[in-house]
Parts: sequence; C-alpha cells; structure tokens
Amino acid sequence: MSSNYHLAQVNIAKARAPLDQPLMKGFVDQLDAINRLAEASPGFIWRLQTDEGDATSIRAFDDPLIIVNLSLWTSVEALREYVYGGEHLAVLRNKRDWMEKLPTPSLALWWLPAGELPDVWMARRKLELLQAQGACDEVFTFARPYPMPGRVAVPS
Repeated sequence: MSSNYHLAQVNIAKARAPLDQPLMKGFVDQLDAINRLAEASPGFIWRLQTDEGDATSIRAFDDPLIIVNLSLWTSVEALREYVYGGEHLAVLRNKRDWMEKLPTPSLALWWLPAGELPDVWMARRKLELLQAQGACDEVFTFARPYPMPGRVAVPS
C-alpha cells in the first residue's frame, strides 16, 4: 500500500574523540557496512550523506563532535526492525565505547509528506521541540509513536 507520508528520523551522537583518532577506529570501520545494511533494509527510502557516502562531516550543531544521522523510512515498524534487529543492534550495544551520553534527546521521529526530504535544520528543530514539550503529533520517539497523519492509532 502506498502512503502519502514517510517516517523521518534523526539521531545524534557525541563522539568521545574526533573520528580520525584511534579511539574511534572501531566506529569508523563499521560505517560503510552499517550504511549498506540500512540501504538494503525493507522500508528504507533515503539517508543524508555527502559524496563520501556518510554524514559524519555534516555539521548541524556548534560542537564538532556531534554526529548527525538522518533518514527516511516507510514506517515506524520498518525503522524499528532495522535499528533493533540484526547487525545494527551489535553496534548499538557498543555505542558507549565511542559515544558520550547526551543530556538532551538524541532521537526524534516525525511524519513527512512523501516526496519531501528532511534537512539537518529541520532535524535540529524536531530534537529541540521534543526536548521542550515531549512526544506529540509533530515529533515523537519509538517509546511514544504517533500514527501517520490520517490514520487512527491502534491500541497496544
């Protein structure tokens, strides 16, 4: 079934060191494989990337150690399966080796009309909105997902 909306997701992380430092080698060495895994996952539509194939050099925050990941998916379920299933889960388990815990939300989800692409400034605003007012129909999390516009939430 075709949809009029796609799920946009942003997640940010603060690296423990610049990416060219030995501490970050394990993270950097996995980037290409994890990006290919995302692109091959059911429900994947698009991801932010430079000509180098990743988004680690794209800055949305003053802190140069904050890395931005921005993508589009067909559904919350498709993204959840990618994030918490299979090989990506192993990367999540080792996140503390390379990334610091942020005091603000590091993940935000929102519905975007099909055909539109999110940008880092939109993503930053969504993270700020989530921080300011919590999950709502404009921005939410896996823990408190909101239905696609025009759809009724299914009780869990």
